[in-house]
Amino acid sequence: MDTVYIRKLAIGEGRPKICVPICGKNREEILREAENMQKLPADLIEWRADWYEDVFDREALQETLGALRRSLGDKPLLFTFRSIQEGGEKAISPEQYLAVGQAVCESGQADVLDVELFMDGKVTKALIEAARRQGMAVIASNHDFIKTPEKDEITRRLILMDEMGADILKIAVMPKAKADVLELLTATEEMGRLYTEKPVVTMSMGPMGLISRLAGETFGSAITFGAGEKASAPGQMPAEQLEKVLDAIHESMGE
Repeated sequence: MDTVYIRKLAIGEGRPKICVPICGKNREEILREAENMQKLPADLIEWRADWYEDVFDREALQETLGALRRSLGDKPLLFTFRSIQEGGEKAISPEQYLAVGQAVCESGQADVLDVELFMDGKVTKALIEAARRQGMAVIASNHDFIKTPEKDEITRRLILMDEMGADILKIAVMPKAKADVLELLTATEEMGRLYTEKPVVTMSMGPMGLISRLAGETFGSAITFGAGEKASAPGQMPAEQLEKVLDAIHESMGE
């Protein structure tokens, strides 16, 4: 697996990195959560801007992003607007999605941009190009809150992300049965072994899929998401608990 460096953080080597979301609805809540991040074992911070009430106000967005950057210091920052069809908080048109993403890139305050695989193709291409101009990394993502696709469909989507030029490939799915979790883990292992050298990030959501958030070092998932003040998806463990489990697995695998 190739390593993607975001500031000093190496994604794709060692134990899975812990990403913790900020989900505040206004500037005050966002900055309070950012301050609390200093107490959490977060390798990477995700700003889930679809929670932010002023996200479509370009000036407010960039000002809040700048304040967030100052609060986090050198901590790597991932910017995400999760569309409502993929489990987010707000509806967004392709034109709005492009405008928000471009404003973030032009601000120079974020390190990584999340781009949804099934957003309009012209929009995703433009955003990847905008991120490249700023030296930002791109996570391509897809979320299925209804079901777990078959293994071949999971790998197909991840391959599409690779082909669109993303640096990190991410998919999250919902299990209906224990076998669905195995389907996701098998797809993760095969993706890294057969189809890409890029870091892959996968998770099976909800309580049934919890093991997928812990077993990344075994199956090849490079980032896992833990909860801070709020969980941004079903099944996230508190970041402190997550760190203890990941460290224990990592130490045992190194023996």
